[in-house]
Parts: sequence; C-alpha cells; structure tokens
Amino acid sequence: MKTTFALLLAVVAFQATPAHAESAVSPLVGRWAIEVATLPIPPEARPKSVILEFQDAGNGNWATHVEIVHQSGETMRAEATLPLDGTPGSIAGNYWADVSAMKMPAPNVLVMQLVDDGAPASTRIYSVAADSGTLTETKAFFGSDGTPILQTITFHRVP
Repeated sequence: MKTTFALLLAVVAFQATPAHAESAVSPLVGRWAIEVATLPIPPEARPKSVILEFQDAGNGNWATHVEIVHQSGETMRAEATLPLDGTPGSIAGNYWADVSAMKMPAPNVLVMQLVDDGAPASTRIYSVAADSGTLTETKAFFGSDGTPILQTITFHRVP
C-alpha cells in the first residue's frame, strides 16, 4: 500500500510540474515602446519611434517584430519566429540583421544574438522588471575600432 501511494504521488507530482511550467505566460509578451528622448544618441539622430513586439508562438518558438520610424519617415522592420533553443534562423525585413538565435533563461529574460551579412552584429538581453511595465534592453556590440560597447535602453509596455 505504501509503495502504491508513493508511486501515485510521484506520478501526480511529475505530471503537475510540466503543466504548471508550460502554462506560465512570459511577461515579455506584448508591445513595447522606447522612450526615444532617453536614447544615448544625439537628438537629431534619434528615431521618431521604436516599437518591439514579442509573442509566444507555441511549441518552443518565439515571435519578434520590430518597427523603427526614422526622422525622415523611413520605416525599418524586422520579423522572425525562431526556436528558443539557440538554433539560428532568418530574420525578414530591412533591419540591420538577417540571422538571429534566441534563448529564454527565465520567463522575464530573453537573450538574442544578431548577425548581419555573415558578421556578428550585437547581443541583446531583454529583461522585464517586477512591475511588468518596464523592459530593459542591454545591447552589447563592438565599435568600428573593436572597442566593446554596452548600451542600456528602456522600453515601456504599450496597451
């Protein structure tokens, strides 16, 4: 009887854990806008707007959509739906990247590696604050002289 009860308890615990983990929705899901006034570039070089959208595409895949509207009115876009296991895949659009790989080490953190025309472009780490209304992007890349550069950019959730 004790063995049967222990086995039943183990089976219930084993089945309950994955169901709970899979049902959790990442706080990254949604639309995010940059506070353009806080960008670390001169005001005349800042875009009019930057919108970032994340969606859980199911089956371990993650969808990302970026739209940047420049001062001139030109719009840059990028879209990709990729697995969260680090497998590289194509990015569609006219953004400065054509391949990406992603991992989500925690529900509120996304790590994205970007490549453009076969060359490393940047690594971006997105993390959502406990209030679920602020998204921080840490961007790591290299300057033209090889100097490592880290930038922090703040987004706010768009309803």
